[in-house]
Amino acid sequence: MEYRAKWASNWDAVKYCSDACRRRGVTPVDRELEASIRQTLAARAATASMCPSEAAKAVGGEEWRELMEPARRAARRLVAEGEVEITQGGRVVDPSTAKGPIRIRRRRGPSAGHSHSVTMEP
Repeated sequence: MEYRAKWASNWDAVKYCSDACRRRGVTPVDRELEASIRQTLAARAATASMCPSEAAKAVGGEEWRELMEPARRAARRLVAEGEVEITQGGRVVDPSTAKGPIRIRRRRGPSAGHSHSVTMEP
């Protein structure tokens, strides 16, 4: 997701990380995935990371595979909120362009900043 400076003055009005999230909305399962990511990271060392599949398995049980993309979306929402970072190969990546396996870790330092895009609520 890519931060848009023109929205900085209206940051409180930003509700969704993308048009797809706006259309789909945020379901109770999406909130469970976000909570699972937070809980998993809170139980680990500050420098540890996790795979989105861990949240999907915690929430979905046997049906966890169908929650993989929702878990990745939950991670992107947490990036947009400034809580976590998404990494590949130990480096922070842009969540909107990350392809393949990703890891989620707690946000580190001020450099994480606004590196995401958002969509204004109509």
